[in-house]
Amino acid sequence: MKEIVAVIFGLGLVCNALLFVPQVIAVWRKKTDEGVSLITFGGFSVLQVIGIVHGVYQHDWSLILGMSASLLSCGSVTLLTGFYRMKRLQRQ
Repeated sequence: MKEIVAVIFGLGLVCNALLFVPQVIAVWRKKTDEGVSLITFGGFSVLQVIGIVHGVYQHDWSLILGMSASLLSCGSVTLLTGFYRMKRLQRQ
């Protein structure tokens, strides 16, 4: 039963990662950081790194893989937002 819950938890984390994809696509297509909170997405990214480290210490592959997927998608939003924000500030 413990393994079933771990797999469901891992799948939930992968679904969590998929929730960031529309934001990645929106920032990429619009080529602007407007309307995206860098503090929020940066904070999410930091929490995901902490989750990965915790998963490593606990030997929890569901947590490691799920948080890594979330970091990949959320981190993409964070990096794109930072990139477009720096670009916009340099133009001003």
